[in-house]
Amino acid sequence: MENSTHFKVFRLAAYGDIGQMKYFNFALVTVLYFVIILANALLIGVICIERSLHEPMYMFLCALFVNQLYGSTGLFPALMFYLLSDTHDISLLYCCLQIYVLYTYTLTELSNLAVMSYDRYICICYPLQYNNIMTPKTICGLILLSWLSSFFLNAINISLSLRLQFCDNVLDRVYCDNYSVVKLACSNTMLNNIWGLAVTVLYISCIIFPTIYSYVRILQICLKSSKETKQKAFNTCTPHIASMLNFSFGWLFVIIQSRYETAHLPPILRSILFVYFLICPPLFNPLMYGVRMVKIRHACKKLVNCITTEQQGELSSLPSDYAQTDAEWDLWEDPFCQIWTLGPPNFRTAVSLTIFLKYLSS
Repeated sequence: MENSTHFKVFRLAAYGDIGQMKYFNFALVTVLYFVIILANALLIGVICIERSLHEPMYMFLCALFVNQLYGSTGLFPALMFYLLSDTHDISLLYCCLQIYVLYTYTLTELSNLAVMSYDRYICICYPLQYNNIMTPKTICGLILLSWLSSFFLNAINISLSLRLQFCDNVLDRVYCDNYSVVKLACSNTMLNNIWGLAVTVLYISCIIFPTIYSYVRILQICLKSSKETKQKAFNTCTPHIASMLNFSFGWLFVIIQSRYETAHLPPILRSILFVYFLICPPLFNPLMYGVRMVKIRHACKKLVNCITTEQQGELSSLPSDYAQTDAEWDLWEDPFCQIWTLGPPNFRTAVSLTIFLKYLSS
């Protein structure tokens, strides 16, 4: 009988031995993770609390930010752990769990961006029917479909990978990706390849092409419209297009690097480009949408005003020492401020000190 070793533990070789630089890298990754959590959580909270943002476009944005928190959690804790660890081994089960989280994040992100393009298409091309088409039931259905379809498709993907036997265990990556893991298998991978091709074709036909079609139709309508309509369409569509291009660039490099030789690139550059789609979209999307979207910017200003008003009230030693104006009483009657004041003091203090929120309100 032929002797062979079937590995159940993989080694993430891309970390290498970077000496004392690991502490700097750890600090940098920790700051990035904190900023991503803070930025996305703040905008999720603002959208959920502010009634004027309870519209389809902002609900889809909220789903996008939730997904970005989910995807970041699939990368950053493990990345921080392995940067400080002397060993970079990862079990097959945890490797598959990481693949599942990161791949569901990827497919859900693409689906969310496609749904957002569809929303803009209906809003600009069929404005009179918009409210009849984009009902709360439709919004919930589209968001659930985006999440559940990616969960289901990737569950099949992982089940196909778990049945394989592996005769090598070295992954030249900082995290597990399905294609690299399957390449280490010494058993038959035909089913994995067929399924991967089928999912790719499905998403290109059902996600990429409809998204391109939506923006082409929007462009055609805008060319025939007034200057004001063009400006409004530009302001709402530019962040969506930028998000799609930003994410697609990062994911395209992962596909190219997985299937073609990129050894001529410096290892550090390969690692950065390999995590680009997991870091840059969650980091820059909240900032971009917060700055470009007028309603979100105004909601952030309202939150800053609530914080400022509350802090002024806390500084008063006696109720008579602080005379509120009619405008300030109107501000406190706003449900946004009422919910804010009910929050834990530590949470309110942390939010009030965030540079991100102050930047959005400028």
